[in-house]
Amino acid sequence: MADEGRSASPTSAVLMSLSKHIAVRCAKVNREYMSCKNADANPETCLAQGDAVTSCVIDLLKDVNAKCPDQLKAFYECMDYYSNTLTKCRKEQVDFEEACPIS
Repeated sequence: MADEGRSASPTSAVLMSLSKHIAVRCAKVNREYMSCKNADANPETCLAQGDAVTSCVIDLLKDVNAKCPDQLKAFYECMDYYSNTLTKCRKEQVDFEEACPIS
């Protein structure tokens, strides 16, 4: 059982369902993180940039859950059921992207 007050980590199905949104909303922090990783092999060097990426994705999850939780759930449950095979979940993807446009 999860600790009280702690959120569960998003599954691969949730992250795959949000991938387009993450690519747009978190583009800057992702570029900064990758630039840091390419410049320095020491993992500790890029912890702040990694935290920024995590924060961006968490903020996105909160926003999407507030705006269109039912469509997100239908999409990620389909993705989970079909092992993240997007072609099997196009209807749910369209419904989700109409309810929560990529911005």
